[in-house]
Amino acid sequence: MRSRLFAVLLVICGLCWSALSLAVDEPRAADDAVELKLANRSIMVFRATLLGEAPASRAKRARTVISEALDESDAPTVAVEPLQEDYLVLLGNRRAFIVAPKDVDELEYSSVQQAAQGVADKLRLVVAETREARSLHLMLRSAGLAAVATGIYLALLWSLAWLRRRLLQRLPDLMHRHTRALKVGQVQVIDANYLYPLVIRLFWLLRWLVILLLTYEWLGFVLSRFPYTRPWGESLNNYLIEVASYLLQAIVGAIPGLGVALAIFFIARGASAFSRRVLRRMATPGTFSWLNYETLQPTQRLTSLAIWLFALAMAYPYLPGADTDAFKGLSVLIGLMISLGATSVVGQAAAGLILTYTRTLRPGEFVRIGEYEGTVTELGMFTTSIRTGLGEVLTLPNSMITGTVTKNYSRTVQGAGYVVDTVVTIGYDTPWRQVEAMLLEAARRTPGVLQDPPAQVFQTALSDFYPEYRLVAQAIPSLPRPRAELLSMLHANIQDVFNEYGVQIMSPHYLGDPEQEKRVPKDNWFAAPAKEPKDT
Repeated sequence: MRSRLFAVLLVICGLCWSALSLAVDEPRAADDAVELKLANRSIMVFRATLLGEAPASRAKRARTVISEALDESDAPTVAVEPLQEDYLVLLGNRRAFIVAPKDVDELEYSSVQQAAQGVADKLRLVVAETREARSLHLMLRSAGLAAVATGIYLALLWSLAWLRRRLLQRLPDLMHRHTRALKVGQVQVIDANYLYPLVIRLFWLLRWLVILLLTYEWLGFVLSRFPYTRPWGESLNNYLIEVASYLLQAIVGAIPGLGVALAIFFIARGASAFSRRVLRRMATPGTFSWLNYETLQPTQRLTSLAIWLFALAMAYPYLPGADTDAFKGLSVLIGLMISLGATSVVGQAAAGLILTYTRTLRPGEFVRIGEYEGTVTELGMFTTSIRTGLGEVLTLPNSMITGTVTKNYSRTVQGAGYVVDTVVTIGYDTPWRQVEAMLLEAARRTPGVLQDPPAQVFQTALSDFYPEYRLVAQAIPSLPRPRAELLSMLHANIQDVFNEYGVQIMSPHYLGDPEQEKRVPKDNWFAAPAKEPKDT
């Protein structure tokens, strides 16, 4: 029993050791790949161990055989012969190397035969370049072509510098001429003094791009003239062609998507124009109560915004680069920034829509919002502007207006105008009929207060020490500044009338009757430095 258990353990250990050996040998085999490179040109990569010969030994032996064959003959022939599953590459009457199935890169070649033919073509190119390198006539011809290319390159650089100097000389005059012609009404849109540095930087960038492109082309052409440096020149030219091909394919591939996106945007433009015309007709009086002249413009803007957002969502997949990670990351970043920073903005916009569609405020109305009082001059999407009677312009957030009690002095008046009111408190020892008559007399004496509809007096409270009287009248339409003067004149007339009839204003309350009445005799109304108005 113990012997069987020991045998099983040995088998398991052997299997583990074999798996570990394979795991270690696989990356080692990949690391043992050796490239065969001749005359600065890559021929093939040896990856397999063939007939006990490692890739390094195979590459060394192939390099020696090819060098000897090229020394013996300037133009040895290159041939490929099958050898069971392998292919034998011959250089003259010598075996250069063998291409085995394990040497083939499946990403580059689909079969061993195709790989052998490709390697043979590269070897023929090495033979031709070796013969060219040994020919003095061909090398002198290549040097001459390189010299001519260098001369053309320097001439182009000089021409570019000359063209740059001429453009810089004529640029100020051209910019001033064209910017003066670009006007909206009588206002010049662009100032040449601010545009000149930007144009200079653009020319500088364009100049260096052209210089780098010319240098790249010159270097690739010169390197391609000589056998040893020809692989470098070919790689430069191939890279430029690949980049240009990639850009051209990307542009051509983006054209259908751009066409679809443009079609969607044109449809959205037509739908937006059609919706504006429909809403304009629907805004005629008697059609819809919520859609009138005041709400027409914001409704048109909201409808157009919804149409364009829907169009953008539909056209997004067809935009160039929409499926790239960079585009997706940018979209996520913009969405995150909007979601974090637009909370208050969205709240203000929603409050503006509420004020617009509920018609709480209208431009030209006199209102009191919290502790602020004035005429509404502008009702915007995010803020509302009011002009006070003291010459101030206040900008109030719409969210504050929707959360505050608003008094509208212009909405309930009869005809054009606004409501003006004030409050006085007179003791119970004064007849209320007399107080009402004096307040109405003060209103009649105040210029700007309408007689039709007539002013009214309301007793709004019966407090512990006095009744509270509120005078309510309607004033003619005027600017906010005269309204402040109107209130000042009304308060002055109330004091004058109460003094004429010997009624004391003891607001808010008192503890006892004074020895002398607290009123101003008519003889002292114009005590210095006050001046008595002249009779007209």
